[in-house]
Amino acid sequence: MTSEPDAARIAAAVVAGPGVAGLHGGRFGEIATLDPPRRVKGVRVREGDVTVAVTAHFPVVAAELAAAIRAAAGVTGRAVHVVLADLAEQSVLEQQAKEKVS
Repeated sequence: MTSEPDAARIAAAVVAGPGVAGLHGGRFGEIATLDPPRRVKGVRVREGDVTVAVTAHFPVVAAELAAAIRAAAGVTGRAVHVVLADLAEQSVLEQQAKEKVS
């Protein structure tokens, strides 16, 4: 029997990794885990697997990023599916950060 993966811990580890601009909830917000009292966007923990969806920095080598995300997630005993949902250029991310500060 394996323990239930912690969605918040997985999210924090994945976002801290290189090449990841942020988590992505999917087109309709379907990639998420309800972890009371919050909803963890971009990580879906189910009985047999875990899905992690990210927005990556451009340019990216998808296979390398997926391997790094699987390693960062640290999940054992379940499949870890990685969804490269979007790409963001560094200049766009810097602009968004400036707008948040203003």
